[in-house]
Amino acid sequence: MNIEDILLPPKPLKTEKWQLGTLLSNEIPENGIVLVFCSDYRGLKNGSAEILDFKKVRKELYQLSRLDFEIPICDLGDLISGKSHQDTHYILQEVLSMCHYKNSIPVIVGGSNDLAFSLFSALNFHQKNINYTQISNIISLLNDSEEITEKNFLAKIFSSKEFSLKNYHHLGYQKHLNEVDSVKLMKEVAFDVIRLAEMMNSTERTEPFFRRADLVTLNCDAVESRGDGFSVNPQINGLNNREICAYMKEIGLSENLKSVGIFNFNANSEALLNHQLLAQIIWHLIEGINIQKSHPVERLYETFWVLIDDDQFAFKRDTFTDLWYFGEDEKVANLIPCSRFEYEEAKRGVLNPRLIKN
Repeated sequence: MNIEDILLPPKPLKTEKWQLGTLLSNEIPENGIVLVFCSDYRGLKNGSAEILDFKKVRKELYQLSRLDFEIPICDLGDLISGKSHQDTHYILQEVLSMCHYKNSIPVIVGGSNDLAFSLFSALNFHQKNINYTQISNIISLLNDSEEITEKNFLAKIFSSKEFSLKNYHHLGYQKHLNEVDSVKLMKEVAFDVIRLAEMMNSTERTEPFFRRADLVTLNCDAVESRGDGFSVNPQINGLNNREICAYMKEIGLSENLKSVGIFNFNANSEALLNHQLLAQIIWHLIEGINIQKSHPVERLYETFWVLIDDDQFAFKRDTFTDLWYFGEDEKVANLIPCSRFEYEEAKRGVLNPRLIKN
């Protein structure tokens, strides 16, 4: 499969030397970031695959500062949708594999939320024991048809014998939008389910759910809408502009990040601020990835012991990043990411059950 047969290259945009646009190439780099824009929304009820114009987003993104970014960045262009939605899934997985073979992080922008299935499937081909974190206001576990939709893709990931899922974290769900049984089931199988209220105002408490993530997807429905809608299913409540940008930076800072999806964006929005917000969401992701790549490999850790009843528990703090971990293993990879808040709670005699569930 030739890449020119499945992608339309972006039209050139004039930028100044200090702007991000001067860094972008049109070839998949080694150890870089690859932007791919997608117009297939057929995973939604009554969704279509009409060709969308992402020029406004690109213009806003290209004009942002390049700062001291050293990581190579590619804008591969717009994915050509397949004859069927299933064909688009197949084509997208081919593009994703091209990125993974070069150890680059694909960032898929646009398309319906079920395209997360393809991100998981493509990554599963290259590695096992995937840590997947999703920001979405909806938890849907329907498994009602063979065709992949935004309502059933999660159930298909969970039920597939071919997929190797280590951890799943669902962040930003809103109680009034979800079936009680879906939330209850997620908790029964020991997946972390975090309400929108727990994510607001600060990233500290929920940052640990991104720290080891291999795959992160954002359903734009989880973002507070303005004007004619930031997402294709606009919501009055959700993460605000500053919060979602802060979280995207945290996503970029993940120690294991391999793939990112930003879905359900309303590309037909007439409001420039919606395109500007998406551009800044992407920029903060890039900033986080660039910072993570510059972190030293060798770290020093301080250990703090907490006594609860007759049991001792170890918490460790990374002296470089000031991030916290739970456990006493000498290998950091075996420790559980946690927050300073969870350490402070443990000192008061309250240990978060998620830290000892395994």
